[in-house]
Amino acid sequence: MAGSQSGSGGTNLLAQNAIGMWSLVFFVLAALAPLTLIVTVAPLHFLKGGVAVPSGYLIAGAVLALFAVGFTTMSTRVRNAGAFYAYIARGLGKPMGTGAAMVALLAYNALQISTYGLLGVYMSGTLKDFFGVEIHWFVPAIIGVAIVGYLGYRGIETSSKILSVLLILETSVLVVLIVPVLLKGGLSGYSFDSFSPRNVFVLSNGAMLALTFGAFMGFEATAIFSEEAKDPKRTVPRATYVAVAFIALFYCLVTYAIILAYGPGNILAVATNDPVNMVFTMADEWVSPVFTDVMRVLIISSIFAALLALHNAANRYFYSLGREKVLPSALGKTHPKMKSPWVAGLVQSLLAAAVVIGWLVFRLDPYLGLVLWGAAIAFLGVIALELLCAVAVIKYLRANFPEVGLWRSTIAPGLGLMGLCIIFVLVLNSLSLLSGIVGFGVNHALYGSLPLVFFAGLARALWMRDREPVAYEGLATINVD
Repeated sequence: MAGSQSGSGGTNLLAQNAIGMWSLVFFVLAALAPLTLIVTVAPLHFLKGGVAVPSGYLIAGAVLALFAVGFTTMSTRVRNAGAFYAYIARGLGKPMGTGAAMVALLAYNALQISTYGLLGVYMSGTLKDFFGVEIHWFVPAIIGVAIVGYLGYRGIETSSKILSVLLILETSVLVVLIVPVLLKGGLSGYSFDSFSPRNVFVLSNGAMLALTFGAFMGFEATAIFSEEAKDPKRTVPRATYVAVAFIALFYCLVTYAIILAYGPGNILAVATNDPVNMVFTMADEWVSPVFTDVMRVLIISSIFAALLALHNAANRYFYSLGREKVLPSALGKTHPKMKSPWVAGLVQSLLAAAVVIGWLVFRLDPYLGLVLWGAAIAFLGVIALELLCAVAVIKYLRANFPEVGLWRSTIAPGLGLMGLCIIFVLVLNSLSLLSGIVGFGVNHALYGSLPLVFFAGLARALWMRDREPVAYEGLATINVD
C-alpha cells in the first residue's frame, strides 16, 4: 500500500512542510472570495430563497461536514496533490480516478479562468467610477493573468502570505458592515423567520439550496496542498473542518444581517428591484458612503485573492497528472529553488491567457459568457466529483481500514452522499439559472464537456493499462501513506 514519490525518482518534489493549518484555511476561503460572493451572488440567493437564505448555508455546511468526515479520514491515508483523483482511483479504480481527474482539471480551470472576466469587469468599472478612466475589461484581465502566474511561480509560501492579508481585509469589511445591524436589531427588530422550518423546508427553495452549495465550492482544496502541509495528518482534517464551519456560520450571519437591515418582509422585493447595489446601499445606510467606496475597492482584491488560490489549486492537478504520466511528464517538474510546479503553472497561465484573448477577439461578453459559463461548469463538475468521492471513500475505508469505525467509514460519508445526491438533482434542475442561458444547445454544450473529459480520462487510463503497464501501476500511488 505504501509509496513515496514513486514515479518521480525522488526529484521534482513540491515544497515540504511549507504551510500550516491556517494557511490551508486561507487558501480555501480566499478561493471562495467572501466579499465578492456577498456583494455579487448573495442577492441572487435572496431572489430564490428570500428569508431562508441563512439556513441554506447551514444546511449546505451540515451536508458537507458529513462528507468531510470520510474525506478527511481518507486524507490521512492518501497524500496526493490530485486529491479527488487519488481518492476516487483508490476506491473505484484507476480508470474512474483518471476520468475524475480530467473533470477536476476542467472544473478548476473553468472556475479560475472565468474569474479573470470578473476581475476585468470590476476593475474597469471601478476605474471609470472613481477616476473617469475608461479601459477595456481585457487590459486588467490579461495583466491579472501575468501577475497571478508570477506569484504562483514564486511558490506556495509567497501565495500564502499574500492570501492571508487579502482575506483578513475582506472579511474585516464584512464584519464592520454587519456589526451595527446586529447591535441594533436591524430595521424593525430581531426576527428568526430565517430559521423557521416553515420558511426553509419548502419546494420553492430548491434553487436557493443548489446555489448556496456553490458558496462552498473548493473547500476540498485543503487536501490538494497536503503534500506541502506541515503535519498533514492533523492539519488537513482540521483545516477542512474549520473552513466548512467558517463558511457556513459566517455566510449565515452576514446574510442574516442583510435581512435584518432591510426587514424580513422587504428582502425579496429589494433583491428583485436592485440586486446589483443591494449590499452597497446597505453599507451607505448603516455605515457610511466612504465605507462603501472601500468595499468596492476591496472587491477587486477579493477577486484577485480568489484567482491566486484557484491558480495554485488548478496547477497542482496539472502537476499531479504530469508526474504520473497521464499528461505530458514535463508538467510534473518543480522549480529547483521555489519548489513550485512552474511548468504546470505556466501552462495554466497560458491557457487562461488564450481564453481571455479568445473572448476579446470574438467580442464575447466577459460576464454573461466567461464568468457565468465557467462557474456553471465548475459547480456541476465539483458536485459530481464529491458524489464519486463519497462512494470511493466508503468503499476504500471499509475494505482497507475497518478500524476507523462505522461512523467515519460508512455512516457519516453515507449521510453526506445522500445529501449530495439531493443537491445534485437540484443543481440539474437549475442549470439554466447557473449558466444564465435558457437555450437548449448552449447549456448542453457547456455541461456536455464534463462527461466528455471524463471518458477521455477513462480511455487514457485504459490505454496506459494496455500500452504502458508500469506507468499505469503507478497511478494514484504517489505519496500514499
